[in-house]
Amino acid sequence: MEHSEKDLVTGIHPPGPAAEAQAQPVLRPQPPPEPGSTVFDAEQVSCYYGSFRAVTNVSLSIYEHEITAFIGPSGCGKTTVLRTLNRMNDLVDGARVEGEVRYRGAPLYGKEVSPIAVRRRIGMVFQKPNPFPKSIYDNVAYGPRINGERNRAKLDEIVERSLRQAALWDEVKNRLKASGLSLSGGQAQRLCIARTLAVEPDVVLMDEPCSALDPIATAAIEDLMQAIKSQYTIVIVTHNMQQATRVSDRTAFFSVLRNEQSDTRTGVLVEYGRTPQIFEDPQDSRTEAYVTGQMG
Repeated sequence: MEHSEKDLVTGIHPPGPAAEAQAQPVLRPQPPPEPGSTVFDAEQVSCYYGSFRAVTNVSLSIYEHEITAFIGPSGCGKTTVLRTLNRMNDLVDGARVEGEVRYRGAPLYGKEVSPIAVRRRIGMVFQKPNPFPKSIYDNVAYGPRINGERNRAKLDEIVERSLRQAALWDEVKNRLKASGLSLSGGQAQRLCIARTLAVEPDVVLMDEPCSALDPIATAAIEDLMQAIKSQYTIVIVTHNMQQATRVSDRTAFFSVLRNEQSDTRTGVLVEYGRTPQIFEDPQDSRTEAYVTGQMG
């Protein structure tokens, strides 16, 4: 599925007054989180594309300032569930969600909640690095600009801060006018992360952000995730189980239910827990088979 530039930045279109009013359940200032508090609570969530049920009855909680990894074989619904957390599936014709997803206690799919406002708070980094055909500076400044920031000094500050957070500033500070398309794969992905951080989201979702990167670039992204998790809550989809063990605090293992009669596959959450427990002491035989390489 192709995305426009505005789809690829957490803000998308800056909402007008009516949209801001609609978005208040999501954007209302929240009290400081308690240690171990939840950011998302999903209860009996099922995801549909038309009449096809892609994921069934997922219940889990995502915790403040942790990295949560979604693992499992292809087609098990990891990315679909990830996209429910910032309503990105709303952009797919015929997609719908049943069950309840709460974000900091607010119903994420409530009628009064603006999906645009949701995506301003919950950013997403995609599998393939996707810099805009703009300068490095303009890539990072794009989100703040569409959200109304025009002060050049403030934009300079945001660009430098975001590139530093993404561990990219020292590599590009002398060529901010160069095209973002001139960067290497690993640099381009860090630029996309900087672009996401520039709009100061609360949560960063990452859909296989290292799948197209070499081991050195992958290590840089993993170090970056560890460095920023004190400021953000991160959820990552990965096929790399070693990556999940290296970076995540909790891991959710998804698998596939096959209907032989209709030849359809539905994703299901098999097990969710602390990452060491999932990999060292899984409670479900399907989890054990997957993490030990007996099934793929």
